[in-house]
Amino acid sequence: MGFHESAVLATPSHIAELDRLGDEIAELSAHLDAATARLLALIREFDARGGWNTGFRSCAAWLSWRVGLDMGAARERVRVAHALEALPLLAEALARGELSYAKVRALTRVATPQTEARLAAVGRAGTAAHVERIVRGWRQVDRRAEARQAARQHAGRGVRVYEDDDGMVVVQGRLTPEAGALLRRALEAGREVLYQKARRGSLPDPADPVAQPPTMAQQQADALVLVAESALHQALDPGAPGERYQVVVHVDAAVLADPTQPGESALEDGAGVSAETSKRLTCDASRTVMRHDTRGHVVAIGARTRTIPPVLRRALQHRDRGCRFPGCGVRVAEGHHLHHWAQGGPTTLSNLALLCRRHHRAVHEEGYQVARRPDGALQFQRPDGRPIPEGPPSAARPGDSVATLRARHDAEDLRLDAHTTRPGWLGERLDLGWAIDVLHPRANSLPLEARPQPQAG
Repeated sequence: MGFHESAVLATPSHIAELDRLGDEIAELSAHLDAATARLLALIREFDARGGWNTGFRSCAAWLSWRVGLDMGAARERVRVAHALEALPLLAEALARGELSYAKVRALTRVATPQTEARLAAVGRAGTAAHVERIVRGWRQVDRRAEARQAARQHAGRGVRVYEDDDGMVVVQGRLTPEAGALLRRALEAGREVLYQKARRGSLPDPADPVAQPPTMAQQQADALVLVAESALHQALDPGAPGERYQVVVHVDAAVLADPTQPGESALEDGAGVSAETSKRLTCDASRTVMRHDTRGHVVAIGARTRTIPPVLRRALQHRDRGCRFPGCGVRVAEGHHLHHWAQGGPTTLSNLALLCRRHHRAVHEEGYQVARRPDGALQFQRPDGRPIPEGPPSAARPGDSVATLRARHDAEDLRLDAHTTRPGWLGERLDLGWAIDVLHPRANSLPLEARPQPQAG
């Protein structure tokens, strides 16, 4: 019997080099995913503590300005950061580099504390494409289960109106959640209208029990009658629609020019507002000048004019394209007088800037400042006087960021290699229908035709 020694061929050097390169990519990706877990934890804490509330609308807006993320990506980072707070298994898998951020981002769209264990197993076993398909199938089951629930609610709706033995009309009903919310808002609006009308009348006599304020149940009943009347008369209150929904502010000229001066600054119903609030509201509004005599009687009323004429507003919108506060850019914005017109500032393009409602309030009532520099650029300042640049300064970077990242993870005893994020998938077909049946706790409540159908993996 002869023996033959089999030859072991050496791996060509260029292939071995490519294998090493691939392993380095995989290992560094695991390090980046582990670092992303730390980044998300920092974002969650920063958002919870309101660190972004220095003139920015949200943590996502701050991230977009400070880190340079697209707004969509910034919102997604904040969403995932908060979702992981209630999903410790997914958070740990990301922190250990076992699941990529892409997988975790997808899984947090559907995971709950009750289902995260099985979904984390899906993430470890499958590729990112498998995870996305599982999540889509999962959400499809959720939507169909919710649709069946909504259909049951819709079929169960009903209102009964009948007379009781004493002649009172009894109303009983069951409404879908959205219809119930609509009814609550309508009753709230009706109570508000009735309450405002009552305030304009004489005060009730404490000795007269009939004149005592109605209970909440009685207010609800009166509001329901008012809502019914409005359906018949198509209006809750007299007055042209354009006038009815305006906010009217009465403010003395002296107060506008100098907030420290005594004088009136109040809404039409008598509620007082600060002088700075009046300045903000009059920056870009309709203006009517009324003159009073020494006894407070109106002696002359001027024509109503726009603080910023329509032609100038179009030019302002064309130039600024939205809110000019750094990192904002909201398209729906109000005209702001850099030097208020009540203090002698001209209503010219150079003295105007667009600010969204949030940042317009910040400039007037929260101590932020904005001025136009000699070169025409706007300069924003925080209440403490520190400038807010259009773009943030670059963050300090270590000389070798990869070595720093690896050293940090070594110090945390986090051992990552090229196989850390490798899925357990061996090439078998993904049966989506079967996978959802096994994984999703609500899948068995759906009929077979409503479940995701098996597909080739």
